[in-house]
Amino acid sequence: MSEALVAVDLPEWVDPADAFATLFADAPHAYWLDAGPGAAAGLSWMGTGVPADPADVRATVIEPHGAAGFRGGWVGWWDYDEAAARAGAPARHDDGAVPSQLWLRADRVVAFDHAARRVTVHASQDAAARLVTAIGVLAASPPVPAGPLDPPRRTARARHAPHEYAALIERCRDAIREGDAYQLCLTTRFEVEGDVDPLETYLRLRRATPAHHGGFVRSGRTALLSASPEQFLEVEQGGKRPTVRTRPIKGTRPRGEDAAADAALAAELRANEKERAENVMIVDLMRNDLSRVCEPGTVGVDALLEVESYPAVHQLVSTVSGALAAGTTVGGLLDATFPAGSMTGAPKLSAMTILERLEQAARGVFAGCFGWVGDDGTLDLAMVIRSIVVHPGGAYVGAGGGITWRSDAAAEVAEVGIKARGPLAALGATLPPGW
Repeated sequence: MSEALVAVDLPEWVDPADAFATLFADAPHAYWLDAGPGAAAGLSWMGTGVPADPADVRATVIEPHGAAGFRGGWVGWWDYDEAAARAGAPARHDDGAVPSQLWLRADRVVAFDHAARRVTVHASQDAAARLVTAIGVLAASPPVPAGPLDPPRRTARARHAPHEYAALIERCRDAIREGDAYQLCLTTRFEVEGDVDPLETYLRLRRATPAHHGGFVRSGRTALLSASPEQFLEVEQGGKRPTVRTRPIKGTRPRGEDAAADAALAAELRANEKERAENVMIVDLMRNDLSRVCEPGTVGVDALLEVESYPAVHQLVSTVSGALAAGTTVGGLLDATFPAGSMTGAPKLSAMTILERLEQAARGVFAGCFGWVGDDGTLDLAMVIRSIVVHPGGAYVGAGGGITWRSDAAAEVAEVGIKARGPLAALGATLPPGW
């Protein structure tokens, strides 16, 4: 266990982007869990850590009366492929350039409460004093000039050409017709080569597509940069047992060019029979998953088929929650729920098996999850979507969509392009022809 952290509230407010650039930009192992630029609500955390054993994170027992928010623990990710293998599905793996699971034991935490405009430092006594001094200097300094440098221009390389992806959609529909699945989340990957500056790229990504579960996690030459709009799992305290909550997204539309077009797109998404059916199927799957680790009778649907709007897209979102059974560990919760149903389809094991056969490649960190886990098992994990994975020599962006019997191949291909365009633009990359 690392040295005990002390908490210090600061009298000044500083912009999180300025704070990260000043305090942690050069740290070899650093994180920033980001509520988004100009956020008026929510929490952000940033700091440094040391590489940790992921088994320690999984073994953490979710305590009945833990702390609210991240005050110390771990920050990192789990990938899709290893989770699929743990669930009994066939899985492929990347070449090892990017760890399948990477967790940092936080030794410095700077917390930002955006609603209260309050900054709190959690660190050892000496480190806390240094951080308080540095933040005080930053607060008294002129604003940092905005905007990262423009990236080099490049064209991404696609794992599948549009016609190949469309053919895979038809094979998904064949599997659905045969009764082997109800819904399948088919994915692909776009890659770029060359040097990538992780922080500059993340600043472009958050500026263009801000999200309430943005994130930057860097360890050495590997980094995850995310503008994820999807919260996978949240464990919070309250009542006799901790509550676990998941918020699956199924259904996407682009934003309109004007207010009338935008409202029409949102209304069409809300009413679309295919999108509603797809979302409800994943809600039922997540209800089943949570029931494996929750007290009987406590799993319920808190919100169903709500449209949430982001700068680039409208999304159809539902919320499922339950009261965790006593003694549940982080690993036990993950084994029951991960990979997330929104990234597999239903039934989950059959869907993962079919998708491995169709995609014929690893998903890597994409379709996994990232975030923080506290020492008491409270946690907040987001889906790795709308994200960039940086590795030595380049980066990749994953994207996909849920396929049902009523899916239209052309529309599904277009949706993949919509989802990949923002992260690729942050890399200075354009989609290959046809996407």
